[in-house]
Amino acid sequence: MARTIAIANQKGGVGKTTTSINLAAGLAYINKKVLLVDFDPQGNATQGVGHRVGLKDLTAYDAILNDVDIKDCLKKLQKPPMTLLPANINLAGADLELAKIERNREQLLKNALDSIKDDYDYIIIDCPPSLGLLNTNALTAADSVLIPVQSEYYALEGITQLLQTIRLVQKLFNPNLKIEGVLLTMYDARTNLSAEVGQEIRKHFKEKAYKTYIPRNIKLSEAPSMGLSIYDYAITSEGAKAYVALTREVLAAEAKDGN
Repeated sequence: MARTIAIANQKGGVGKTTTSINLAAGLAYINKKVLLVDFDPQGNATQGVGHRVGLKDLTAYDAILNDVDIKDCLKKLQKPPMTLLPANINLAGADLELAKIERNREQLLKNALDSIKDDYDYIIIDCPPSLGLLNTNALTAADSVLIPVQSEYYALEGITQLLQTIRLVQKLFNPNLKIEGVLLTMYDARTNLSAEVGQEIRKHFKEKAYKTYIPRNIKLSEAPSMGLSIYDYAITSEGAKAYVALTREVLAAEAKDGN
């Protein structure tokens, strides 16, 4: 059965989609069966793996709100060798539609994914940059949450709200939800600021703070515009090396949990 990891932070621009794509790709390239769920109305993860989706194509929106079998919404990718549940702008109004549903509205994504969980080793969910019902659905469906944090002032303050939401979801919908890890992104080793933020994150989250950090790297910025993972765009780049290291840490944590 798949291990489901939500990549979440209500702030935009922290490397959430980049991490979703490249963690999923890293796992796929070591022969894990991976499903990448784009649950962001902007559809950046969908575009970032080179998939173009029209307004009439079946997407995550249809899987949770139009009673469409999720299997009919999935797209098989060649590069990276994984499966995608795409998203488009149709998902933008989903929060309002979910608010009108009286029962089990927080569990629609979980219900859809439960039917295919046995087909994958990992399900990676790219969450929207908000704390609405879409995010709650993602956290309810997940086994754990990976939190990307940009190396900047107020980084910790930015995730306080997310941690409150996680606790609420644990209390009401998903008692087994845990924090997978906190990932420092856009790290600049030349600055004192990045080092200071790194120390704060490790002090606050202890062993939940990844040893790996994701550097500021032009190749990581360019790859999504080409519709490619960092491995397919610039395999020798510092960004690719960092995501290889993150993938190894995620695998090591699972092995440790399994013992």
